[in-house]
Amino acid sequence: MKAKILVVEDDPNIALGLEEVLKSESFEVAVCRRGDQAIEAYQKQKPALIVLDVMLPGLSGYDVCKQLRAKKVGTPILMLTAKGQEIDKVVGLDLGADDYVTKPFGVRELLARIQALLRRASKTQNAEADRQAPFQIGPATIDPRTFQIKRGRVLEELTAKELKLLQVFHAHPGEVLSRDRLLNEVWGYNYYGTTRTLDQVVVQLRKKLGDNAGEPKHLVTVHGVGYKLSMTT
Repeated sequence: MKAKILVVEDDPNIALGLEEVLKSESFEVAVCRRGDQAIEAYQKQKPALIVLDVMLPGLSGYDVCKQLRAKKVGTPILMLTAKGQEIDKVVGLDLGADDYVTKPFGVRELLARIQALLRRASKTQNAEADRQAPFQIGPATIDPRTFQIKRGRVLEELTAKELKLLQVFHAHPGEVLSRDRLLNEVWGYNYYGTTRTLDQVVVQLRKKLGDNAGEPKHLVTVHGVGYKLSMTT
């Protein structure tokens, strides 16, 4: 069975047409006719995607979108608007909508946009699952869900920066990563501190990985460049 789609549309003819088209593509469909009932419908139906009309009774589609995003709902939202002005499209996207279709719209265009949003959401979910999956560096197991590193019977906590740094190293095994690249990926492009901060975090991570400070086996210094995760041990 394909994904469930919540259609929030007050025009009965458009709602019925959308329902028939989506069901013909094997989607499961739930329909809500009012904006002030859309949040409750989302919570009940848990759809993979929301087709949301702008002009709705009770609460506008813009307000529904804004409230969903305020609740940290990441479900893709495709907005329907009868207006063609660019400002209306921009407002919807600024409030967190992922895409929009202007009425009247073609069925093929609508389906293509829905499929594109679902593919993008699937990739995002898979990437997030990968980021949360435990991984190994030498004898240590790192669990991103708990921010912990376990080595034998030793269990230690990781800071957010330490975890992110380990994830970057793990994603690029054996590759020499410059200090600037590591700072950009972990601290961000707006970081204006010195590389000394990075070096200090690496020192702490070596201890947590069980590395010998004088001859580290895992996070190896590449003089004049940066660090790499050694694959030889």
